Amino acid sequence: MKELLYLQDAQLKELIEKLFISYRESFADAKETLDRHSIGIAHHKVTHLLSMYEGITISALLKKLKITKQSLHRVLKDLVELDAILFKKNQKDSRVKHIILSDKGKKLSEEIFLVQKKRIYKALLNSSAEEVLNFDNVLKKIINE
Repeated sequence: MKELLYLQDAQLKELIEKLFISYRESFADAKETLDRHSIGIAHHKVTHLLSMYEGITISALLKKLKITKQSLHRVLKDLVELDAILFKKNQKDSRVKHIILSDKGKKLSEEIFLVQKKRIYKALLNSSAEEVLNFDNVLKKIINE
């Protein structure tokens, strides 16, 4: 079997480093906006997911974030104080709460997205279609999608 050079430990370590740095840089772009609202990356993750999954339940959000109820509660409390989110009870089961972004929350989420979009969009524009598809496929495999 042909040895794949990109699967050697040194190359894998470099890839992991690039993942760390790309994460750091893409979230650093949003830091100014987050700081202005006195919120952090945890709040950003929640607002991002709420923008993608409108009306997600608390249970489903916990599964996506893989965090404790206590950690999520703290973040949701902060977002409620900012008037960024609203809760709606499920019509069939009043124990189930759905979370939605308020207009203020949508504006915040969009502001953060536009800042991050610049870096990612530029990288994608400077890549071939094949590179973009391959990158997306590798990311999906990393996150077990």
